[in-house]
Amino acid sequence: MKEILSPLNKDDVLKLKAGDIVYVTGEILTARDKAHMRVLEFLQEGKELPFELNCRIVYHCGPLMKKEGEWVAVSAGPTTSARMNASTKKILEKIDCIGIIGKGGMDEEVVRALNGKGIYLAYTGGAGALAAKAIKRVIGVHWEDLGMAEAVWVLEVENFGPLTVTIDAYGRNLTEEVKNRARKIAEKIEF
Repeated sequence: MKEILSPLNKDDVLKLKAGDIVYVTGEILTARDKAHMRVLEFLQEGKELPFELNCRIVYHCGPLMKKEGEWVAVSAGPTTSARMNASTKKILEKIDCIGIIGKGGMDEEVVRALNGKGIYLAYTGGAGALAAKAIKRVIGVHWEDLGMAEAVWVLEVENFGPLTVTIDAYGRNLTEEVKNRARKIAEKIEF
């Protein structure tokens, strides 16, 4: 088990290998489909983002929040990362170091784009209440016009996890390895 801090240190990211179990402490940002598209719009138009992406962790999550004076996370489970494949590849062209948290993995183009600069961390689906317990405070929220689930929430987390490094900065992709093993086993089974 390892702890990683966010904002990230690229040397720490490069030390992680597929299969490592990690917990995150520090700042993470949520982002789903609409937020990814808006990030791309900003980058293409040369506009400055209202938050930093480089050396940060982006969590594919649409949290459920409530206002108790301050915003409080009720549930913050991962969403399926594959929906963000196309936009993530383009965003990674502009980023030097990144961590991504989600569920289900990402495609080979994203794996290649993470090479030498980023990792993908898998979080168990259905564990939204557990994830919310690791959120110590909401630092800020951007693009509320997108709706609660699609806004970018900047969160301070402590011991967020457990997370499994399923794509490392060297191109190893555990999700695809498991799928390939399953296919080989299925080919041998007679129905």
